[in-house]
Amino acid sequence: MRKIFYSLIFFAAYIFSNSAIAQTPEDNLKKLGIQLPKTPKPVASFVHCVRVGNLLYLSGKGPVRPDGTFMTGKVGRDLTIDSGYYAARLTAIAHLGVLKDELGDLSKVKRIVKVFGMVNCTENFFDEPKVINGYSDLMVEIFGEKGKHARSAVGMYSLPWNTAVEVETIVEVEN
Repeated sequence: MRKIFYSLIFFAAYIFSNSAIAQTPEDNLKKLGIQLPKTPKPVASFVHCVRVGNLLYLSGKGPVRPDGTFMTGKVGRDLTIDSGYYAARLTAIAHLGVLKDELGDLSKVKRIVKVFGMVNCTENFFDEPKVINGYSDLMVEIFGEKGKHARSAVGMYSLPWNTAVEVETIVEVEN
């Protein structure tokens, strides 16, 4: 009898934990209080997203605040690691907006494949991975295991418009 009882508890815990994973990306956005921005028209001769087969190549994006202004400055001089982390998180939100515009439904994302994160930082700053974690952590919060990805995090002497970070991403999608 005790064995059956523990089996039922284990089964219930398994079902409960998997039901949390089964939430949609949109549910996760809502739970986090995140509203996706409208993707603006490109400012130069590029597009926000190119699809090749089941892969989406997302152009580099920077951190855009809810008021539409860029988060700027050099990490290690003007910004702390925590501020850089927040900038990377804002950049992830911009990319999620591009994905939503492209796919119509974020549940079509099969996997975040690769993230290339660039940090606008001083020459003696060496914690770029801690900054780009802001991007990576949000992808996992939204997509769960599908959000885990290969990644590079590098320092740059400067970025366009003095943005704190820029990130490019490759995403696998359903057919």
